[in-house]
Amino acid sequence: MNRATPQMRGVAKRLMNTEIPMTGGTTSAADLGTFPVTDKLRPHLEVLVGKGGVRALLARALVLASAEISWLQTARINADSDLEGLATNLDPTEYFEGRVVLLAQLLGLLVAFIGPTLTSRLIGEVWPKIPLNTLDFGEENDREKGR
Repeated sequence: MNRATPQMRGVAKRLMNTEIPMTGGTTSAADLGTFPVTDKLRPHLEVLVGKGGVRALLARALVLASAEISWLQTARINADSDLEGLATNLDPTEYFEGRVVLLAQLLGLLVAFIGPTLTSRLIGEVWPKIPLNTLDFGEENDREKGR
């Protein structure tokens, strides 16, 4: 099983908190069923890899995340790259954690395919108010060391 790295989880949690500020450790009931970070990121990814590429990335991220978060096993990616079949009877904190893991897996795939520099630039385009030097996607040399 390829667990989301603590590094990617940290970045994912930061992005999630930017879109859905936590209140008292939970998300509001209105936020259940939404994935605003992946929804906001999707059009930028489509420019980079096309609609089919986005669907493939999200589907792979979902497979990896569902190995860690059991309630994601019922979800699937539809033709429009939206998540369907999500459990609705979850604790908001548990739901938030699932979204973080899914995003962390997606970010990990992006780093693996396009590298940390381009991933960082992409995130900077989508969230220009987040200082890029505070997001740790690893360094180009880190990938080379693993080979």
